[in-house]
Amino acid sequence: MSPMSGTEAAITPTEAVTRWLEIYGAPDANAADLLVDRHDPAAVAFTTIAVADDQRPDDAAELVVTEVTYGELADASKRFASALADLGVGRGDRVGVLMGKRTELVVSLLALARLGAVYIPLFTAFATPAIEMRLRSGDASVVITEPSQAGKLDGIDGLVPVVTGRSGDAAGLDPAIRRFGDLLAAAEPIAESVSVGGDGTLILLFTSGTTGAPKGVPVPVKALAAFVTYMRYGLDVSADDVFWNAADPGWAYGLYYGIVGPLAIGRRNLLLQSGFSPDLTARILTDLGVTNFAAAPTVYRSLSKDPRFAGFSLRRASSAGEPLTPDVIEWAVGALGTEVRDHYGQTEHGMFINNHWHEDVRRPLIPGSMGTPMPGFAAGIVDGQIAIEVAASPALWFTGYLDAPDKTAARFTPDGHWYLTGDTGRVDETDHFYFTARDDDVIIMAGYRIGPFDVESVLITHPGVVDVAVVGRPDELRGEVIEAFVVLADGIAGTDDLERELQQLVKTRFAAHAYPRTVHFVEALPKTPSGKIQRFILRQD
Repeated sequence: MSPMSGTEAAITPTEAVTRWLEIYGAPDANAADLLVDRHDPAAVAFTTIAVADDQRPDDAAELVVTEVTYGELADASKRFASALADLGVGRGDRVGVLMGKRTELVVSLLALARLGAVYIPLFTAFATPAIEMRLRSGDASVVITEPSQAGKLDGIDGLVPVVTGRSGDAAGLDPAIRRFGDLLAAAEPIAESVSVGGDGTLILLFTSGTTGAPKGVPVPVKALAAFVTYMRYGLDVSADDVFWNAADPGWAYGLYYGIVGPLAIGRRNLLLQSGFSPDLTARILTDLGVTNFAAAPTVYRSLSKDPRFAGFSLRRASSAGEPLTPDVIEWAVGALGTEVRDHYGQTEHGMFINNHWHEDVRRPLIPGSMGTPMPGFAAGIVDGQIAIEVAASPALWFTGYLDAPDKTAARFTPDGHWYLTGDTGRVDETDHFYFTARDDDVIIMAGYRIGPFDVESVLITHPGVVDVAVVGRPDELRGEVIEAFVVLADGIAGTDDLERELQQLVKTRFAAHAYPRTVHFVEALPKTPSGKIQRFILRQD
């Protein structure tokens, strides 16, 4: 039975969560069956949207729209699973996927699920060192990528790359390299998919490194119960909706609720293979008749600054990644035809406190509040932090980080009763939660969580840098931007040229989006007697 069928629509939220936990947490749960095989093979699973070659992504661009059905995904993933098995991929093996929003990404995830292997998402803005760190930590030897990203794998020893396309499609790449299309054409469909059960790992997603190096989060098959709960009660995706989650699948929100969640509930999502622009967004909302839209706050802020963006009639609009400002909420009612509702979650759980859209749990929107706990979760405030009550949260699936018992233990109270998010907040008498601050490390820019450790680790490699700290600064468009405070070696001058050199270093060695917009050259960093950087002082400067 589909998790969004009419039968389940008639039961209470608590009963629905219980039922979904039985399905996705079953000892014989088969991820490939749950995500694709049980759905109508003729139904559309995804609609990909690309801008025609050599055209700008604006309102005059020709859009190339392609639909892929569940039947097509099933066949392609069975063939690709066979091809991956021939490359030595089997149950429990981890495989990196470095791709944008394209059909091959979905096929790769499903093929790995058929083998009982584990999917490691890699954000396409990452530079080689950030990619290598995740592949090494995940012990991956096979990477599936696209021609525009393949060069980032150069210099990483021991990898078997599979690149989209067929032999000779992309100039400059080794013609002998394994090509996705060639492998698919030569492979016979795998006869049977592996069942790893509800506790088996489906995805290994790395955090953004908020308190040191990024941590691996194993996502089990049973996490689908929580994802489905959010699709239904948080986003209220209905059978009649044209749903578009615009987030990038290299991170949790885009992967959980733009790829895996839609597959689990058998609903279509749109996959835009182009960069963001207000013109292009307006075109897609109009031409494809989008009714249910989810995106980062920076998208809504950008749209609100464009006076031409108005007159839409969305049924639902949702935001996640950072708190929404009141001006965006007010703008949305007139421009989008509906309010934008803010939702809160983490890589370790997905969304779990929301201004829910579904009528069974919807409450009036309170500006500034991120809402109430989602069915399947119970939350509270512990030592000033937003926390999840473990025993009262059957949909909670996080049990620990990959190979990091100390970091795992730090996330829970000593008695194991509460999971601590690290984000401070408060709750009012109506059970509405309010975010007040994050832990000192994480920076949220345009919906992406960026750990200072990654940026600092790159900057400190410059021979002229002896100490460095990065913080987030408020920004009207992006929410926050990165600023760096750099202590230079004796005899080195802090010039505009050096600032640009440091910015480019981060772009090249970490990620193009995560460079510091401003570099401050300072004599010393404020620190505690134990040597910890006092970031709150830097934010006040």
